[in-house]
Amino acid sequence: MSLKQPNITLPLRLTFFIFSMVLNCMGIVILQLSQENIGYDKLGFLESFKDLPIAFISLFAVNFISKIGTKRSIILALSIVGICSLLLPFVQVFWFYKLWFAIIGTCFAIGKICVYGIIRNNITEEKSLAKTMNTVEASFMIGIFVVNVGFGWLIAGEYSEYWKFGFIFISLVSLITIYLFSKIKILEADKNLKTNTISNLRSFKQTSIILFFAVIFFIVFTEQSFNSWLPAFYKNHLKVNSFFAIQASSTLALFSYLGRIITANIIQRFSLIKYFIFCLICIISLLSLIFCIQYFGSDNSGILLYLFPIIGFFLSPLYPLINSKMIAQINNQKINTFTSMIVIFSSLGSSVSSILMSVLFENKMLTFYSLYILGAVVILFCLSLFYFRQDHIKN
Repeated sequence: MSLKQPNITLPLRLTFFIFSMVLNCMGIVILQLSQENIGYDKLGFLESFKDLPIAFISLFAVNFISKIGTKRSIILALSIVGICSLLLPFVQVFWFYKLWFAIIGTCFAIGKICVYGIIRNNITEEKSLAKTMNTVEASFMIGIFVVNVGFGWLIAGEYSEYWKFGFIFISLVSLITIYLFSKIKILEADKNLKTNTISNLRSFKQTSIILFFAVIFFIVFTEQSFNSWLPAFYKNHLKVNSFFAIQASSTLALFSYLGRIITANIIQRFSLIKYFIFCLICIISLLSLIFCIQYFGSDNSGILLYLFPIIGFFLSPLYPLINSKMIAQINNQKINTFTSMIVIFSSLGSSVSSILMSVLFENKMLTFYSLYILGAVVILFCLSLFYFRQDHIKN
C-alpha cells in the first residue's frame, strides 16, 4: 500500500533540495570568508562542525523521532534551518558559522531519517520504493546545482557584498515545505511500540547488512571525491579560472540529477542488481579512459573538463538504488535506527574521503586523482558483488 505519489514526494523532494543547498554551500562560504582575513586553518574546521553532528546525533535522534513522530520531527528540523538561514545574513562574527553548520548537520540527520522513514512506511513495493528514492535523491543534485549557480552569480555580480542574502531564499523554500507537510497525511510507525536502539543494532549483524554498510561507505566516499574536490582539481591541475572551477560542481550535479531522474522513470523495466552493476562498469570505463588520457594524451587534457561530469550520470543512481533495495527488507519498527546507521556510514565515507583527498592535493599528486577514485570504485564493485551474492543466499 502507498499514498498518492505526487502528494508525498513533493515535500520530500523539497526537503532534500533545502538540505542539499545548506550542506553544499561550504565551498562558497570558505571562498568568501577567506577574503575577510580569516585563515584557512580556521576555515578548515568548518567541515567538521557539519559532519560530526551528522554522525553522532543520528542514533540519539531515533528515540526523539519515535516519540514525536516523523512528520513533527521533519517540520521542526525545517523550521530550525529556515530560522538559522534567515539570521545568517545579519551576523558578522565567525563563531556563528561554526554554530550554524553544527545546527544544519543536526537537522540534516533528523531530516534524512524522517524522509527515509516516511518513504518506507508509505511505500512497500521494492521498485516503487526505488523510483521514489531516486526522485527524492535527484532533488539533492538540483540543490547542489542551484547553490553553486545562484551564489556564483551573486559573487560575480556588482552586489557581491550581499552574497549572504541568498540564504533568505532557503528560508522561503523551508516555509513552503513546512506548509506542504502540514497539509498532507502520512502513515506513521506505531508509537505504542518502543524503539529499542541497542536491540535493533544487534539485529543488523548479518553479513549482508554489514556488506551493505560497506557499499554505502564507498559510494559516498566516491561521491565526495567529486562533489567537494573536482573544482579544486579543475583549478590546480587543468588551470581553469576560479569561477569556471566552481561551476564544475554545477555541471556534475546537473548530470547527476539527470541520472537519478532517468533511473526513476526506467528502473521498473530492469533488474535493480543488473542496473547497479551496469552503472559501476560505466564508471570504471570512464575513469580508465580519463586515466589513460592523463598519462598518454596530455595535449588532449581539455577533454577531461567534459568527461568528469558524465561520471555523475552513472554514479548518482547507486546510492538510492542500493538503499531502496535494503530498506524494502527492513521492518517498519527498525527503519529509523537503520536509517541512522546509513547516515553514520555516509558521513564516515564523506569525512575519510576528504581527509585522504586533502593529502593527495597537499602533496601535489593530482595526476593520480582519477586513479585514486578508480581504486575506490573497483573496491565498491567487488563489495557490491559480495553483497548481492549474500543477499541472494539470505532470500
